[in-house]
Amino acid sequence: MTELVIRPLAAGEEGLFASLPDPGLVGFGAYPETSLQAMTDRGELRPEWSWVALRDEKVVARAAWWAYPESAEPFALAWFDFTDFDAAVAVLRAAPHPTEYSIKLPAGWRDDPAVAEAANSRIAAATAAGFTLLVERFLYRWTPECGLPDRPGRLEFRPEPDDEVFLDVFRRIAHGSLDAHVQRTIATSGIDAAAREDLDIMLGMPGPREWWRLAYTPSGELAGLCLPSRNHVNPVIGYIGVVPEHRGHGYAYDLLVEATHLLVAEGADRIIAATDLPNKAMAATFAKVGYPIDAHRVDLI
Repeated sequence: MTELVIRPLAAGEEGLFASLPDPGLVGFGAYPETSLQAMTDRGELRPEWSWVALRDEKVVARAAWWAYPESAEPFALAWFDFTDFDAAVAVLRAAPHPTEYSIKLPAGWRDDPAVAEAANSRIAAATAAGFTLLVERFLYRWTPECGLPDRPGRLEFRPEPDDEVFLDVFRRIAHGSLDAHVQRTIATSGIDAAAREDLDIMLGMPGPREWWRLAYTPSGELAGLCLPSRNHVNPVIGYIGVVPEHRGHGYAYDLLVEATHLLVAEGADRIIAATDLPNKAMAATFAKVGYPIDAHRVDLI
């Protein structure tokens, strides 16, 4: 067999990366707004973060890491496709980018044999390269046709300019969190690191910091936070969280409704959100507010 050549792209080789046949069944390539060209044009993919495995100068596996345009380091493995399983494993092992791998999948992806095979083959190759499955997530897409519930009026929402105040709220919310990423960071680095990680992710988004809100009960007790924001493509529900002492009152509904109203007031005609499949309470809240499931995402670390 011809020797495998594994290397990052050189500047101007985007066409080489795009030369691998892609049926568009899974991954970001299945969605126009996150197509290879669109992400490249926005500066989210870069040649030095895009790797290919070649045999006889033909691409048999490719992997590209994603980040916000201003980021110095890649954030996640976003593109991973191949016609050669062993080459796919090799390219992941060779590339020096230790990030998560997120696979975007259509809703009901397990019911379509071709889609399921495409997803499972990528998961298998990533696992062989050293990744482990962390969680599967629901991805939501709200549009005005979904309806906008009235604000319940049970909580008072206030802006807060001090990042350290939000950091403390993130720390409180992390106790008992059902979010798999939070649980993992707590297990590996502690609750302070989990809180800082969530705050840094939110601060890294291009959405205005002034949109963030803390929520208080009528008696003045902190109930939680809602952080509407934007990524480089869409308005998003960046974070919803209730502090432990006020869980069980359905306040996540109030927080999500408020975040949705805030984004609509800023002109949003669509809103993207996500939650882990095991977080049944939050999934039920999204359904109650009127957010339909648009896709799934599998995260490996």
